Amino acid sequence: MRKADLHLHSDYSDGSDTVQELVKNIVTEGLSTFALTDHDTISGCVEIQKYLPQNVNFISGCELTSICDTVKCHILGYYCDPFEETLTKLIEKGRKLRRAKLEKRIQFLKDVWNIELTKAELDWLYSRNSVVKIHLGNILVERGLAKDNIEAMKKYLDGCKTGKSRFDGDESVAAIVASGGIPVWAHPLGGEGEIHLEKEEFFKRFEVMKSFGIRGLECYYSRYNEDEIEFLVDVAKQNDLLISGGSDYHGANKTVKLAQLNVDNEPICEENLSIIKNSGILLK
Repeated sequence: MRKADLHLHSDYSDGSDTVQELVKNIVTEGLSTFALTDHDTISGCVEIQKYLPQNVNFISGCELTSICDTVKCHILGYYCDPFEETLTKLIEKGRKLRRAKLEKRIQFLKDVWNIELTKAELDWLYSRNSVVKIHLGNILVERGLAKDNIEAMKKYLDGCKTGKSRFDGDESVAAIVASGGIPVWAHPLGGEGEIHLEKEEFFKRFEVMKSFGIRGLECYYSRYNEDEIEFLVDVAKQNDLLISGGSDYHGANKTVKLAQLNVDNEPICEENLSIIKNSGILLK
């Protein structure tokens, strides 16, 4: 079986693996095709190519934190050129938005919880390509203030109002397409820790996402069961959309395993994913 995983994160965003460690783990897992899809950055896709073995197909990608009309979502971009100007400008915009959000969270911790970060902690945060809430959560865990980053984020950070920090859906899709990529709706029934959508609510959001130009659905996902996957595959086929799938692996920052594309942790043959061929070339 040729296994694929098209939703992976490195320490360029909120994963714990360096890109070199990620490739090592991919080889150990026996993946044939994988995509690196860090949050709001594509820089890792440049470095990771230094470590790619010849027998593994690599897809350059990203995951853009977006809002399409009123639908808060993540849009995966596959086959993106990491040097294309439209995409790199949007990512730079996102870096500034995330920096502003980080500053508000740091102030929130100080004002509400009397938690002041050290210079070393701040220097580490500011050095990140894409800072997210989990980074602050990990610092709080290291201080012994919570048992894990989920508890830390819920207790100390969920009450912080950070304002708008998402890309507009149209600019996310436009940047992905301009870079030669394919926009795919990530975990469309709900992501990590979210209540999964009922069909009626899903279809309301689905119509919005289609209107913004998505070309695929992430049908296989580590938190979805067989019925949910079958439902999404049927929707994709009926609407002539490409089928993708990924674990949403974050290394030690989540309990998701590499190549876990369903709740039963069964590997998925890459032939099930119409967004790729065995050669790693996009299906037209």
